[in-house]
Amino acid sequence: MSWGILGTLVCLSFLDMASPAIIGVTLYILLSRSNSAARPLAVYLSTITAFYFAFGCSLILGLGKLVDHLVELSHSPVLAWGALVVGVALSALGLVVRSKPGLRLRPPALKARSMVGLGLATAVVGAGTALPYLGAIGVMTAAGLPAVQWVPALAVYNIVMVSPSILLYLGHRTLGTGFRDHLRRWRERLEAGSRKVTGWMLTISGAALAVSGLVGTGVFTGAG
Repeated sequence: MSWGILGTLVCLSFLDMASPAIIGVTLYILLSRSNSAARPLAVYLSTITAFYFAFGCSLILGLGKLVDHLVELSHSPVLAWGALVVGVALSALGLVVRSKPGLRLRPPALKARSMVGLGLATAVVGAGTALPYLGAIGVMTAAGLPAVQWVPALAVYNIVMVSPSILLYLGHRTLGTGFRDHLRRWRERLEAGSRKVTGWMLTISGAALAVSGLVGTGVFTGAG
């Protein structure tokens, strides 16, 4: 693996570290369990890491065929109209999310089963917008790296992605009440800001999808 590829992967992994959903749930767990947060947090982070690792492996192993199928589907007028409808719906949803108070994520209990479910939900929702992660997979695929290189690289990438949560736990355990007060304020700001960020992401993504679909329908060229 060249230094250029390694540097690119490192930069992309740092971009993926600032996940509002993962950090938000981590703060909730730490503030809910002052003395026994290690187990539920470990289960939660392990679930996310395992999901993204499996997701990345499946993309790398089948990315070429997937791209070929997507290229074929991109020429379908039916798909273009569908993209237009979905894009408009996403943009509208983004406006609603930004204008109304968001629902706060509150797991019913910090049991292992709940943490696995919460981890899967966080990973599934975040997989579609994990652009740095998808970019890293694209870099490794384009470079034609052998499995002995991309498997450990993907594993390390996922560990780096959840490292802020690990650091938060270590700070929570070693720095005491003062750090706990900081965590509480960070959680409040994160909950307030994540709704706006999510709304804008939905609006922008929906608008881009709608424009792409509209062009694909051929209404501007008379082909639709």
